[in-house]
Amino acid sequence: MPVKLFYSALSAFVLGIGIESVCQLPLTVVVWIMFLGMVLGLLWRQTGSKVVLFGSVCLVVFSLGLFRMEVASSQFGNSSLETILSKKVSLTGVIVNEPTQQEKTKQFYVQIGEDRLLVSVDRLVAVSYGDEVKVSGVVKKPESFTTELGRTFDYPGYLKARSIEYQMAFAEVLAIDTQKGNLIMSALLAVKAKFVESLQSTIPEPAVSLGEGLLLGIKSALGTEVEKDFRRTGIIHIVVLSGYNVMLVVAFIMFCLSYLLPLRWRIFSGIVAIVAFALLVGLSATVVRASIMASLLLLSQLLGRRYQVLRALCLAGVVMLISNPYLLLYDVGFQLSFMATLGLVLILPQFESMVLERKNTPSWQAFMMATIAAQIAVLPLLLYHIGEVSLVALLVNMLVLPVVPIAMLLTFLTGIIGFVSLSLASLVGYVATLSLQYILVIAQQFATVPFAVFDIATFPVWGVFLFYAVLFAFWYFIKIRQGNDMGEWGDWVIESEEEVVHGEKKEPERSGCEKEDVPIFFR
Repeated sequence: MPVKLFYSALSAFVLGIGIESVCQLPLTVVVWIMFLGMVLGLLWRQTGSKVVLFGSVCLVVFSLGLFRMEVASSQFGNSSLETILSKKVSLTGVIVNEPTQQEKTKQFYVQIGEDRLLVSVDRLVAVSYGDEVKVSGVVKKPESFTTELGRTFDYPGYLKARSIEYQMAFAEVLAIDTQKGNLIMSALLAVKAKFVESLQSTIPEPAVSLGEGLLLGIKSALGTEVEKDFRRTGIIHIVVLSGYNVMLVVAFIMFCLSYLLPLRWRIFSGIVAIVAFALLVGLSATVVRASIMASLLLLSQLLGRRYQVLRALCLAGVVMLISNPYLLLYDVGFQLSFMATLGLVLILPQFESMVLERKNTPSWQAFMMATIAAQIAVLPLLLYHIGEVSLVALLVNMLVLPVVPIAMLLTFLTGIIGFVSLSLASLVGYVATLSLQYILVIAQQFATVPFAVFDIATFPVWGVFLFYAVLFAFWYFIKIRQGNDMGEWGDWVIESEEEVVHGEKKEPERSGCEKEDVPIFFR
């Protein structure tokens, strides 16, 4: 019951955020729902009924989700910039993010008092994080637009998930001062610039652009054609920052400190490294999710506790929604990252138990099943948001995914060694280039296949919910048929290598899947 109550409570909170995002219920309704939950709580104290407790907790948490979204939406619509809409004005503020390079423009956020303004300028304009600038142009509210495949993209909601309500396109920029940003953030970005410079000095184009995309999520460096090839072949996710990037940073820090510091301080350094990396690459939804899960794993190792992947995933998602409830409906990256990981946690074990009879399986079968599990989990979201499904994604992922960790590691080592010696980095960079070129060639060749992509004209939102309802019912049926206790929810468990009992080391009892069977949770 406690485990089911835990997941049900989290689901109720998410449901509250979703309903309030769409319906915007009056605050009085939210208060009445919370009051009803509290009344049920008092009734439970009298009866001790688990059903009453279940209803009480879910109603209270549901009302909290409604209230959190109500608070988040109240920050918009009352800005002083409302009075200057559609007027050409000059505003002064500080650039609070690393400018992103587009094909023809450069975009950045300018903090003006309590407001954050999205500004786009010519790509040749030289600006950087922490610059105090004067921007001149017309202030407008963003509008939704139709994509090439006929989908309506809610651009205002997307920007609200980034705390932005207004934009200024084709602005004129005058630099007033520099170094007005956070000193730690400025130092991190300086290290990032040196790292990118090291890569660009040792790895040629277009391989270096792919390397930057793999490690730092810089998709703009790929170019339009390469990015199109990656989308057609279903491997665009490899240049979306994920848990493997976080794992690489943590592993490097832990290894470097393994002979210098005890475990407690290595774990603390690992968590600091996770936070620094997340800040460095821009706090995208995928990185934040993976960073929270990685931090929980390190904490579980420090405390000697079991790490249950499904609980960590759900907890990470709810923490992110508490911080920014707009992510739920308006950040596709958050949705895809969460569902792909959920597919690996819930669907992949069922594939392994049904398809494979032996314990040690070939790596190509493991990659195939992981790809299928993730693709099933994100399929309805792809159909709804994008309307494009790659028919060669399974084959291309099987060919590319085994090489991606190697390419990332070699590219990472190239950049690090480049801080010391460019000549030595060039040797590693040569091998890194081969692995990166392999990925590019595979994507280019399969993208030219006539049937590589299947387009869906429209896919209704009710189709998304129906798909997941059927998928969950099928998963539930399999769990019941296998005779598993639904209170465990089939969670992956990572345990400590050893425990200390009464001064003696003892192997921990295994529960569920063995540690070596657990897929990389960071994905």
